[in-house]
Amino acid sequence: MRRDTNAAGDVFGGWVASHMDLAASTAAEDRAGCKCATVAVDGLVFHRPMAVGDELNVYTRILRVGRTSMTIEVEAIRRVRRTAIRQKVTQARFTFVALDQDGRPCLVDR
Repeated sequence: MRRDTNAAGDVFGGWVASHMDLAASTAAEDRAGCKCATVAVDGLVFHRPMAVGDELNVYTRILRVGRTSMTIEVEAIRRVRRTAIRQKVTQARFTFVALDQDGRPCLVDR
């Protein structure tokens, strides 16, 4: 939507990154079986702008599972409006920590 654009008229990178974080947190919580929190985002790279009206697809892949944390690779791909053209917009690695009911790190269900 237009309210999600930057001064250049492209979709704001923070909007894309927030959707990447949502997708990664879903993958983390599915894997851990509990609440997870983002503790780091590494290598956030914006490859190309995304235009208003483009479709955003976000893909995740779990790279590493530790005792209480995991690293998830995330790619954001746009489908250019009214076309079949797909292009990578952004990528990053998100690190999550699994949390118990008191908000303390807990073991990831292996």
